[in-house]
Amino acid sequence: MAATDAPDATALLRSISLFEGLSDEDLRELADSLQRRPYAAGVAVFEQGDRGDALYIVERGDINIHLPGEASRRISLKDISRGEYFGELSLFDDKPRSASALATTDALLLELHRDTLQSYLQRRPGAAMAILRTMSGRLRETNTLLSARAARNVDEEFDKNLAWSERLADKVAALNGSWAFILFLIGLTAFWCAANSGWLLGTVVDPYPFQFFNLALAILVGLQGPLIVMSQNRQSLKDRARADTDFKVNLKNEVNIETLLRELAEFRAEHKARELREQERRAQERDRARAD
Repeated sequence: MAATDAPDATALLRSISLFEGLSDEDLRELADSLQRRPYAAGVAVFEQGDRGDALYIVERGDINIHLPGEASRRISLKDISRGEYFGELSLFDDKPRSASALATTDALLLELHRDTLQSYLQRRPGAAMAILRTMSGRLRETNTLLSARAARNVDEEFDKNLAWSERLADKVAALNGSWAFILFLIGLTAFWCAANSGWLLGTVVDPYPFQFFNLALAILVGLQGPLIVMSQNRQSLKDRARADTDFKVNLKNEVNIETLLRELAEFRAEHKARELREQERRAQERDRARAD
């Protein structure tokens, strides 16, 4: 298949973190070497254990990266969409694919072969450091997920990094949603009306219709709105962080369970093989005893 349309591919490469350190000239040259590969929905891009020799960039559609198994045991690792890439480890080693990739919708992928990248890096060795720097970051993130504790207290981490203005916004939002604030506002209003009606004090500071008090309430309402929205936005960030933490915990547990099941199956197979060898040995001993 012919190489990609350079301008479109260059713009897509520019948005990908793996190539963020490359110059425009480097990106254009690299885009000229990419190949477009269409995949229909439900077609596997590659399977776990296949020989890997190319990286794929999603130009259109969606790809699911997963560990294969029966329908109920397949472990979904990540969903890849436009502007994301996968299979990058195959560019630097000859080992089999560590996971499977499946097109969940009709997809168009940009394929970068290892030989093409090696030839490109030989001509432009300075680009190698930018690519390796980005890949090392992704490997560190993966190692942290698999080797460190995935669970974390999201609320505690957020609270440790809050600025004074953010703490104030949270306190205002909490106060506005309480009976204490409602009762305080009712009491203040009753006191202000009584004081400025001449019932409590001889001097009237803000006579009816209490324009100063209305102005103060308007300012209070105007300030409350942005502060409450700030607190709600931060709560949304907390919810997303919790969801991300839950996903990482579930993913790590599923990977560990899959590893245990595989090791258990290997142990059972080895145990069965030992039993067969022992039965054969005993049968041979019986045959020799009869012959004697």
